[in-house]
Amino acid sequence: MILHRYFARRFLRTFLGITGIFFMMILFIDLVDQLRRFGGSEAAFGDLLVLTLFNLPAAVYQIMPLIVILASIALFLGLARSSEMVVTRAAGRSALRALTGPLAVSLIIGLVSVAVFNPIVAGTTKQSEARVDALRGNASVLSIGSTGLWLRQGSEVSQTVIRAQSANLDGTELRDVTFLTYTTTGDPVQRIEAARAVLRPGSWELTQAKLWPLSDVAIPEAQATLHEVFQIPSTLTVDEIRNSFGAPSSIPIWELPAFIERLQRAGLSAQRHLVWFHSELALPVFLLSMVMIGASFTLRHQRGGRTGLMVLFAIVLAFVVYFIRNFAMVLGENGQLPAVLAAWAPPVAAIGLSLGFLLHNEDG
Repeated sequence: MILHRYFARRFLRTFLGITGIFFMMILFIDLVDQLRRFGGSEAAFGDLLVLTLFNLPAAVYQIMPLIVILASIALFLGLARSSEMVVTRAAGRSALRALTGPLAVSLIIGLVSVAVFNPIVAGTTKQSEARVDALRGNASVLSIGSTGLWLRQGSEVSQTVIRAQSANLDGTELRDVTFLTYTTTGDPVQRIEAARAVLRPGSWELTQAKLWPLSDVAIPEAQATLHEVFQIPSTLTVDEIRNSFGAPSSIPIWELPAFIERLQRAGLSAQRHLVWFHSELALPVFLLSMVMIGASFTLRHQRGGRTGLMVLFAIVLAFVVYFIRNFAMVLGENGQLPAVLAAWAPPVAAIGLSLGFLLHNEDG
Protein backbone atom coordinates (compact mmCIF):
# COMPACT_ATOMS: atom_id res chain seq x y z
CA MET A 1 0.00 0.00 0.00
CA ILE A 2 2.87 2.35 0.81
CA LEU A 3 4.40 1.64 -2.60
CA HIS A 4 1.12 2.42 -4.35
CA ARG A 5 0.82 5.73 -2.48
CA TYR A 6 4.41 6.59 -3.42
CA PHE A 7 3.80 5.97 -7.14
CA ALA A 8 0.49 7.87 -6.92
CA ARG A 9 2.19 10.91 -5.36
CA ARG A 10 4.93 10.82 -7.97
CA PHE A 11 2.38 10.72 -10.77
CA LEU A 12 0.28 13.51 -9.25
CA ARG A 13 3.33 15.78 -8.84
CA THR A 14 4.39 15.10 -12.41
CA PHE A 15 0.88 15.76 -13.68
CA LEU A 16 0.61 19.07 -11.80
CA GLY A 17 4.05 20.16 -12.99
CA ILE A 18 3.27 19.48 -16.66
CA THR A 19 -0.14 21.14 -16.27
CA GLY A 20 1.54 24.26 -14.87
CA ILE A 21 3.96 24.36 -17.82
CA PHE A 22 1.14 24.10 -20.37
CA PHE A 23 -0.88 26.64 -18.40
CA MET A 24 1.83 29.28 -18.75
CA MET A 25 2.47 28.44 -22.40
CA ILE A 26 -1.22 28.71 -23.30
CA LEU A 27 -1.53 31.94 -21.31
CA PHE A 28 1.18 33.73 -23.28
CA ILE A 29 0.21 32.26 -26.66
CA ASP A 30 -3.48 33.13 -26.26
CA LEU A 31 -2.67 36.61 -24.95
CA VAL A 32 -0.54 37.29 -28.03
CA ASP A 33 -3.36 35.97 -30.23
CA GLN A 34 -5.93 38.24 -28.55
CA LEU A 35 -3.61 41.24 -28.96
CA ARG A 36 -3.33 40.42 -32.65
CA ARG A 37 -7.12 39.98 -33.09
CA PHE A 38 -8.21 43.08 -31.19
CA GLY A 39 -5.11 45.23 -31.47
CA GLY A 40 -6.85 47.65 -33.82
CA SER A 41 -9.96 48.01 -31.63
CA GLU A 42 -10.55 50.11 -28.54
CA ALA A 43 -10.19 47.11 -26.22
CA ALA A 44 -7.93 47.72 -23.24
CA PHE A 45 -5.10 45.36 -22.32
CA GLY A 46 -6.97 44.41 -19.14
CA ASP A 47 -10.00 43.30 -21.17
CA LEU A 48 -7.83 41.11 -23.38
CA LEU A 49 -6.08 39.62 -20.36
CA VAL A 50 -9.43 38.75 -18.78
CA LEU A 51 -10.57 37.23 -22.08
CA THR A 52 -7.38 35.13 -22.14
CA LEU A 53 -7.97 33.94 -18.58
CA PHE A 54 -11.51 32.92 -19.55
CA ASN A 55 -10.09 30.89 -22.45
CA LEU A 56 -7.51 29.08 -20.31
CA PRO A 57 -9.73 26.47 -18.61
CA ALA A 58 -11.19 25.30 -21.93
CA ALA A 59 -7.74 25.07 -23.52
CA VAL A 60 -6.27 23.09 -20.62
CA TYR A 61 -9.33 20.84 -20.49
CA GLN A 62 -9.02 20.10 -24.19
CA ILE A 63 -5.41 18.92 -23.91
CA MET A 64 -5.98 16.92 -20.71
CA PRO A 65 -5.24 13.57 -22.47
CA LEU A 66 -1.95 14.98 -23.78
CA ILE A 67 -0.97 16.12 -20.29
CA VAL A 68 -1.78 12.69 -18.86
CA ILE A 69 0.24 10.79 -21.48
CA LEU A 70 3.24 13.08 -20.96
CA ALA A 71 2.96 12.72 -17.19
CA SER A 72 2.82 8.93 -17.57
CA ILE A 73 5.88 8.85 -19.81
CA ALA A 74 7.83 11.15 -17.49
CA LEU A 75 6.89 9.07 -14.43
CA PHE A 76 7.78 5.67 -15.87
CA LEU A 77 10.99 6.91 -17.47
CA GLY A 78 12.03 8.33 -14.11
CA LEU A 79 11.23 5.03 -12.39
CA ALA A 80 13.14 3.09 -15.05
CA ARG A 81 16.24 5.31 -14.92
CA SER A 82 16.41 5.18 -11.13
CA SER A 83 15.92 1.38 -11.24
CA GLU A 84 12.98 1.73 -8.87
CA MET A 85 10.88 -0.47 -11.09
CA VAL A 86 13.63 -3.11 -11.10
CA VAL A 87 13.63 -3.05 -7.30
CA THR A 88 9.85 -3.26 -7.29
CA ARG A 89 9.93 -6.38 -9.45
CA ALA A 90 12.69 -7.87 -7.31
CA ALA A 91 10.49 -7.35 -4.23
CA GLY A 92 7.83 -9.55 -5.80
CA ARG A 93 5.53 -6.83 -7.15
CA SER A 94 4.60 -7.05 -10.82
CA ALA A 95 4.68 -3.99 -13.02
CA LEU A 96 0.94 -4.28 -13.53
CA ARG A 97 0.34 -3.97 -9.79
CA ALA A 98 2.69 -1.00 -9.73
CA LEU A 99 0.29 0.76 -12.10
CA THR A 100 -2.45 0.77 -9.46
CA GLY A 101 -1.43 4.13 -7.97
CA PRO A 102 -1.09 6.09 -11.25
CA LEU A 103 -4.28 4.53 -12.61
CA ALA A 104 -6.20 5.48 -9.48
CA VAL A 105 -4.91 9.07 -9.67
CA SER A 106 -5.77 9.35 -13.38
CA LEU A 107 -9.27 8.03 -12.65
CA ILE A 108 -9.74 10.61 -9.89
CA ILE A 109 -8.41 13.34 -12.21
CA GLY A 110 -10.94 12.28 -14.84
CA LEU A 111 -13.85 12.22 -12.40
CA VAL A 112 -12.93 15.61 -10.93
CA SER A 113 -12.49 17.03 -14.44
CA VAL A 114 -15.94 15.88 -15.52
CA ALA A 115 -17.78 16.71 -12.30
CA VAL A 116 -16.07 19.99 -11.34
CA PHE A 117 -13.83 21.28 -14.12
CA ASN A 118 -16.42 20.73 -16.87
CA PRO A 119 -18.94 23.21 -15.37
CA ILE A 120 -16.10 25.70 -14.84
CA VAL A 121 -15.09 25.35 -18.50
CA ALA A 122 -18.72 25.80 -19.57
CA GLY A 123 -19.07 28.99 -17.51
CA THR A 124 -15.80 30.52 -18.67
CA THR A 125 -16.58 29.59 -22.29
CA LYS A 126 -19.87 31.49 -22.10
CA GLN A 127 -18.13 34.48 -20.55
CA SER A 128 -15.45 34.37 -23.23
CA GLU A 129 -18.04 34.27 -26.03
CA ALA A 130 -19.97 37.13 -24.44
CA ARG A 131 -16.84 39.28 -24.19
CA VAL A 132 -15.85 38.52 -27.79
CA ASP A 133 -19.39 39.42 -28.93
CA ALA A 134 -19.19 42.66 -26.95
CA LEU A 135 -15.83 43.56 -28.49
CA ARG A 136 -17.12 42.77 -31.98
CA GLY A 137 -20.60 44.20 -31.47
CA ASN A 138 -22.37 40.90 -32.23
CA ALA A 139 -24.91 38.88 -30.28
CA SER A 140 -26.06 35.30 -30.12
CA VAL A 141 -29.12 34.68 -32.28
CA LEU A 142 -30.68 31.56 -30.77
CA SER A 143 -31.43 29.94 -27.44
CA ILE A 144 -33.46 26.94 -26.35
CA GLY A 145 -35.61 27.53 -23.28
CA SER A 146 -38.33 25.66 -21.45
CA THR A 147 -40.89 27.93 -23.16
CA GLY A 148 -39.79 27.09 -26.70
CA LEU A 149 -37.25 28.20 -29.28
CA TRP A 150 -35.95 31.77 -29.26
CA LEU A 151 -34.19 33.64 -32.06
CA ARG A 152 -33.07 37.20 -32.49
CA GLN A 153 -32.25 39.24 -35.56
CA GLY A 154 -31.48 42.90 -35.95
CA SER A 155 -30.44 45.77 -38.13
CA GLU A 156 -29.28 49.32 -37.59
CA VAL A 157 -32.84 50.56 -36.99
CA SER A 158 -34.67 47.69 -35.28
CA GLN A 159 -34.39 44.42 -33.39
CA THR A 160 -36.75 41.46 -33.73
CA VAL A 161 -37.26 38.73 -31.15
CA ILE A 162 -38.63 35.46 -32.53
CA ARG A 163 -40.28 32.77 -30.42
CA ALA A 164 -41.50 29.41 -31.75
CA GLN A 165 -43.02 26.34 -30.16
CA SER A 166 -40.99 23.98 -32.38
CA ALA A 167 -38.73 23.89 -35.41
CA ASN A 168 -37.14 21.58 -37.93
CA LEU A 169 -33.66 20.10 -37.46
CA ASP A 170 -31.71 23.18 -38.60
CA GLY A 171 -34.04 25.84 -37.17
CA THR A 172 -35.05 27.30 -40.53
CA GLU A 173 -38.71 26.26 -40.36
CA LEU A 174 -40.61 27.44 -37.29
CA ARG A 175 -44.13 26.55 -36.14
CA ASP A 176 -46.52 28.56 -33.94
CA VAL A 177 -44.16 31.51 -34.16
CA THR A 178 -44.29 35.07 -32.81
CA PHE A 179 -42.25 38.03 -34.09
CA LEU A 180 -41.82 41.09 -31.83
CA THR A 181 -40.07 44.06 -33.44
CA TYR A 182 -38.55 46.92 -31.44
CA THR A 183 -36.65 50.06 -32.29
CA THR A 184 -33.05 50.40 -31.14
CA THR A 185 -34.33 52.46 -28.21
CA GLY A 186 -36.64 49.65 -27.07
CA ASP A 187 -39.98 51.00 -28.32
CA PRO A 188 -42.33 48.31 -29.72
CA VAL A 189 -43.09 48.53 -33.44
CA GLN A 190 -45.21 45.50 -34.33
CA ARG A 191 -46.19 42.01 -33.31
CA ILE A 192 -46.83 39.15 -35.70
CA GLU A 193 -48.15 35.68 -34.98
CA ALA A 194 -48.05 32.99 -37.64
CA ALA A 195 -48.72 29.29 -37.93
CA ARG A 196 -45.49 28.74 -39.83
CA ALA A 197 -42.36 30.66 -40.77
CA VAL A 198 -39.73 29.51 -43.27
CA LEU A 199 -36.35 31.18 -43.71
CA ARG A 200 -35.79 32.22 -47.32
CA PRO A 201 -32.76 34.09 -48.68
CA GLY A 202 -33.09 37.55 -47.18
CA SER A 203 -36.47 37.10 -45.49
CA TRP A 204 -38.83 35.03 -43.38
CA GLU A 205 -41.89 33.76 -45.23
CA LEU A 206 -44.88 33.61 -42.87
CA THR A 207 -48.03 31.57 -43.44
CA GLN A 208 -51.41 32.44 -41.85
CA ALA A 209 -50.02 35.51 -40.14
CA LYS A 210 -51.73 38.17 -38.04
CA LEU A 211 -50.04 41.56 -37.61
CA TRP A 212 -50.63 44.06 -34.81
CA PRO A 213 -49.07 47.56 -35.18
CA LEU A 214 -47.81 48.71 -31.76
CA SER A 215 -46.40 52.17 -32.45
CA ASP A 216 -48.70 55.22 -32.24
CA VAL A 217 -51.80 53.02 -32.02
CA ALA A 218 -54.31 53.28 -29.18
CA ILE A 219 -55.98 49.91 -29.80
CA PRO A 220 -53.67 47.48 -31.69
CA GLU A 221 -56.42 44.88 -32.13
CA ALA A 222 -58.54 47.39 -34.09
CA GLN A 223 -55.67 47.89 -36.55
CA ALA A 224 -54.71 44.20 -36.80
CA THR A 225 -54.51 42.66 -40.26
CA LEU A 226 -54.56 39.07 -41.50
CA HIS A 227 -52.18 37.79 -44.17
CA GLU A 228 -52.18 34.41 -45.82
CA VAL A 229 -48.51 34.93 -46.77
CA PHE A 230 -46.29 37.64 -45.33
CA GLN A 231 -42.62 38.49 -45.79
CA ILE A 232 -40.32 39.85 -43.07
CA PRO A 233 -36.80 40.97 -44.06
CA SER A 234 -34.05 38.99 -42.34
CA THR A 235 -30.24 38.98 -42.32
CA LEU A 236 -30.06 35.50 -40.78
CA THR A 237 -28.61 32.58 -42.70
CA VAL A 238 -28.86 28.84 -42.21
CA ASP A 239 -25.21 28.64 -41.09
CA GLU A 240 -25.73 31.39 -38.53
CA ILE A 241 -28.67 29.57 -37.00
CA ARG A 242 -26.81 26.26 -36.90
CA ASN A 243 -23.71 27.84 -35.37
CA SER A 244 -25.78 29.75 -32.84
CA PHE A 245 -26.78 26.48 -31.19
CA GLY A 246 -23.36 26.82 -29.57
CA ALA A 247 -20.78 24.19 -28.75
CA PRO A 248 -21.94 21.46 -26.36
CA SER A 249 -18.87 22.25 -24.25
CA SER A 250 -20.50 25.56 -23.28
CA ILE A 251 -23.20 23.67 -21.34
CA PRO A 252 -22.33 22.16 -17.92
CA ILE A 253 -22.57 18.41 -17.94
CA TRP A 254 -25.11 18.50 -15.10
CA GLU A 255 -27.46 20.59 -17.28
CA LEU A 256 -26.80 18.75 -20.54
CA PRO A 257 -29.47 16.00 -20.18
CA ALA A 258 -32.22 18.59 -19.65
CA PHE A 259 -30.89 20.66 -22.57
CA ILE A 260 -30.91 17.59 -24.82
CA GLU A 261 -34.50 16.91 -23.81
CA ARG A 262 -35.50 20.50 -24.67
CA LEU A 263 -33.80 20.23 -28.07
CA GLN A 264 -35.66 17.04 -28.86
CA ARG A 265 -38.94 18.52 -27.64
CA ALA A 266 -38.41 21.53 -29.90
CA GLY A 267 -37.93 19.21 -32.87
CA LEU A 268 -34.17 19.90 -33.21
CA SER A 269 -31.43 17.31 -33.52
CA ALA A 270 -29.63 16.63 -30.21
CA GLN A 271 -27.20 14.06 -31.62
CA ARG A 272 -24.20 16.37 -31.34
CA HIS A 273 -24.92 17.11 -27.68
CA LEU A 274 -25.68 13.47 -26.94
CA VAL A 275 -22.32 12.35 -28.34
CA TRP A 276 -20.55 15.06 -26.35
CA PHE A 277 -22.37 14.01 -23.17
CA HIS A 278 -21.24 10.39 -23.51
CA SER A 279 -17.70 11.43 -24.45
CA GLU A 280 -17.50 13.45 -21.24
CA LEU A 281 -18.73 10.47 -19.23
CA ALA A 282 -16.05 8.36 -20.95
CA LEU A 283 -13.25 10.87 -20.23
CA PRO A 284 -12.00 9.12 -17.04
CA VAL A 285 -11.73 5.86 -18.99
CA PHE A 286 -9.90 7.67 -21.79
CA LEU A 287 -7.38 9.09 -19.31
CA LEU A 288 -6.86 5.57 -17.96
CA SER A 289 -6.02 4.44 -21.47
CA MET A 290 -3.45 7.24 -21.79
CA VAL A 291 -1.67 6.06 -18.62
CA MET A 292 -1.65 2.47 -19.85
CA ILE A 293 -0.32 3.49 -23.28
CA GLY A 294 2.50 5.42 -21.60
CA ALA A 295 3.30 2.44 -19.39
CA SER A 296 3.25 0.01 -22.33
CA PHE A 297 6.31 1.61 -23.93
CA THR A 298 8.28 3.10 -21.02
CA LEU A 299 7.65 0.82 -18.03
CA ARG A 300 10.50 -1.58 -18.76
CA HIS A 301 14.12 -0.66 -18.20
CA GLN A 302 15.41 0.96 -21.41
CA ARG A 303 18.86 0.29 -22.82
CA GLY A 304 20.93 2.30 -25.24
CA GLY A 305 19.07 4.55 -27.65
CA ARG A 306 15.73 2.78 -27.37
CA THR A 307 14.35 5.29 -24.87
CA GLY A 308 13.67 8.01 -27.40
CA LEU A 309 12.14 5.50 -29.80
CA MET A 310 9.81 4.09 -27.14
CA VAL A 311 8.72 7.59 -26.11
CA LEU A 312 8.01 8.41 -29.75
CA PHE A 313 5.95 5.22 -30.15
CA ALA A 314 3.93 6.03 -27.02
CA ILE A 315 3.16 9.60 -28.14
CA VAL A 316 2.29 8.52 -31.69
CA LEU A 317 -0.04 5.79 -30.43
CA ALA A 318 -1.70 8.25 -28.03
CA PHE A 319 -2.29 10.68 -30.90
CA VAL A 320 -3.66 7.85 -33.07
CA VAL A 321 -6.13 6.88 -30.32
CA TYR A 322 -7.06 10.55 -29.85
CA PHE A 323 -7.66 10.91 -33.61
CA ILE A 324 -9.76 7.74 -33.73
CA ARG A 325 -11.80 9.02 -30.77
CA ASN A 326 -12.46 12.35 -32.52
CA PHE A 327 -13.26 10.59 -35.78
CA ALA A 328 -15.71 8.29 -34.01
CA MET A 329 -17.36 11.33 -32.41
CA VAL A 330 -17.77 12.92 -35.84
CA LEU A 331 -19.42 9.73 -37.10
CA GLY A 332 -21.64 9.77 -34.04
CA GLU A 333 -22.63 13.40 -34.60
CA ASN A 334 -23.56 12.56 -38.19
CA GLY A 335 -25.71 9.68 -37.01
CA GLN A 336 -23.53 6.99 -38.58
CA LEU A 337 -22.65 5.50 -35.19
CA PRO A 338 -24.69 5.27 -31.99
CA ALA A 339 -23.65 7.93 -29.49
CA VAL A 340 -22.65 5.37 -26.84
CA LEU A 341 -20.49 3.39 -29.27
CA ALA A 342 -18.82 6.52 -30.67
CA ALA A 343 -17.87 7.77 -27.20
CA TRP A 344 -16.95 4.57 -25.37
CA ALA A 345 -15.46 2.26 -28.01
CA PRO A 346 -12.12 4.10 -28.62
CA PRO A 347 -11.01 4.37 -24.96
CA VAL A 348 -12.11 0.80 -24.17
CA ALA A 349 -10.26 -0.48 -27.25
CA ALA A 350 -7.15 1.51 -26.26
CA ILE A 351 -7.21 -0.03 -22.79
CA GLY A 352 -7.53 -3.51 -24.25
CA LEU A 353 -4.66 -2.90 -26.69
CA SER A 354 -2.31 -1.46 -24.06
CA LEU A 355 -3.24 -4.17 -21.55
CA GLY A 356 -2.39 -6.85 -24.08
CA PHE A 357 0.94 -5.15 -24.75
CA LEU A 358 1.72 -4.97 -21.02
CA LEU A 359 0.82 -8.62 -20.45
CA HIS A 360 3.00 -9.64 -23.38
CA ASN A 361 5.97 -7.70 -22.02
CA GLU A 362 5.52 -8.89 -18.46
CA ASP A 363 4.46 -12.51 -18.93
CA GLY A 364 4.94 -13.19 -22.62
